[in-house]
Amino acid sequence: MTDANGHNEDDIALAGEYVLGLLPADERRAFEARLRDEPRLRVLVVEWDERFAALADEAGEVAPPPALEARIERRLFGARRRRIPWIGATLGGLIAAAAIVALVFFAPVGPADPSHRAEVASEDAELRLAAALVEATGEMQVERLAGAARPGRALELWFIPEGEAPVSLGVLPEAEDYTVTLPEPLRDRLAGAVLAVSDEPPGGSPTGAPTGDVLATGALDTVG
Repeated sequence: MTDANGHNEDDIALAGEYVLGLLPADERRAFEARLRDEPRLRVLVVEWDERFAALADEAGEVAPPPALEARIERRLFGARRRRIPWIGATLGGLIAAAAIVALVFFAPVGPADPSHRAEVASEDAELRLAAALVEATGEMQVERLAGAARPGRALELWFIPEGEAPVSLGVLPEAEDYTVTLPEPLRDRLAGAVLAVSDEPPGGSPTGAPTGDVLATGALDTVG
């Protein structure tokens, strides 16, 4: 079946998928081989590229959350791609596919509308955490991106107000994601605050202060 301009509808769909980067490697190579010999196909690619470029110009810039890259890698690692079923080849269908791609790669991470974020990392980046805090409620989602406690040891998270002693926020659980509530008195001391992770005995520090090495630190910065 062809459209009003004489373009094959299957080729229209393939061109759209190619522009969106949805084709598997083998199909992409086959399509690119056809591009060298088929001017009509090249026209379709240019048309889709211009349409999606126009859509991108209308969208505002959005900074991805700090934990997004690792979350995407975990979601996609080892996953087999499922081909999007095309029924015909309409602009609306391809725009829907573009919307799906945008939702996957820009889905919000952490609590809604965080007021502060932090990236807590060791110097060698072997231990990395991301935190997103809502000041009004004290809710802070913590995501461990890399690293784990040594055998027989525990990792403890600390909130360090500027110029003050560290306050324990508890031992990091084995779960990659968890939520901790920042005590209300600390919510007025966010300016210049730092998050840190220390190496502690099982159950955490017995003294209320870090007793082992401070493995990772990161400033709690205001969002926006």
